[in-house]
Amino acid sequence: MQVAGAEVLIRETIRRLGPAIRPTVFCLDRVGTIGEELSAQGVDLVCFGRRPGWDFSVSRKLAREATHRGIEVLHAHQYTPFFYAALAKPFIRPVPALVLTEHGRHYPDTVSPPRRAVNRVVLDRLADAVNACCHFSGDALSKVDGFAGSRIEVIENGIDLARYVPTPDKAAVRRSLGLDPERRSVVHVARHHPVKDQATLIRAFARAAPDAPETDLVMVGDGPQRDDLTALAASLGMATRVKFVGIQSNVADWLRAAHVFALTSVSEAASLTLLEAMASGLPVVVTAVGGNPEIVRDGVDGLLFPRGDAAAGAACLRRLLRDPELAARLGASGRARVADKYQLHQTVDAYHRLYRRLARRRPAATSLYAPLRDLRPRGTR
Repeated sequence: MQVAGAEVLIRETIRRLGPAIRPTVFCLDRVGTIGEELSAQGVDLVCFGRRPGWDFSVSRKLAREATHRGIEVLHAHQYTPFFYAALAKPFIRPVPALVLTEHGRHYPDTVSPPRRAVNRVVLDRLADAVNACCHFSGDALSKVDGFAGSRIEVIENGIDLARYVPTPDKAAVRRSLGLDPERRSVVHVARHHPVKDQATLIRAFARAAPDAPETDLVMVGDGPQRDDLTALAASLGMATRVKFVGIQSNVADWLRAAHVFALTSVSEAASLTLLEAMASGLPVVVTAVGGNPEIVRDGVDGLLFPRGDAAAGAACLRRLLRDPELAARLGASGRARVADKYQLHQTVDAYHRLYRRLARRRPAATSLYAPLRDLRPRGTR
């Protein structure tokens, strides 16, 4: 339960559903920042302290804790929690409904044939519902992991639109953050990790920087690659124009203070930060990977470019920094798109409907292995 997209969604689901559910959060490894926050607010939280490798004691502990609490719906966010929950499910009394939600994908995205076979023949049978946060992740669940495509539904991520409102006075917001109100900025918000490929962003900015001398690149976040990225910026002569500001609690203000948002990941699903930037009225420059092209219509809500292509990224940045009318048009379109399609209340309502539907049709326990009685893959005869 560190600060990341799926974890934020869990927190907001608990907050917004309030007394409509009685939540317990099960953590595989450690509690994390959001977990500590929820626990301090009185949310029931159990951490299993998973050991390295396959720790099958997690499933045993999960079965015991879920039985003790009378869990009706067990919602596994991502594959590894689902794996342990699926093994635990036959031993929980009464047997809960089990949901798998896929949020993101690895790059390169491959699974072994044995894992695919187990997914198709066994684990898919143990899931009562399978969904993904975007069509890209849903397709990967079917085509890569082997889950039956006909049953996978998409529940798209959403953000709190009211928190991300464009400001008519960027200069005032910039002053409050200690930024020069006379300058402009390209903002990036993400953990400093190889999957986010900030190196391509810094190289792209360095190419575009001579044509936009009044613009800086502001990097919000932290992570294992920060030192390497700082050194890269210095080596490109950008030490004073690439500003690493670390993890910030007031991300909405950093977005309001910016003029362009950039995300250069090699893999994404449905990035909450991207949605937040669009809701803030920012034109966006993002790689054409994963769910990004589902969210951003190229030339309508923002600009897309190929992963790892610093030259193409620089060209997109130049277009937006040179053409304020284009930037304003794309930013306005992006905010309208989020308002129409990607609001948090829509996401939470969809999950609540799913929980209620599954709780109503939850079968009574008969045999420990009743879910495995028919080992034929779903969708076959």
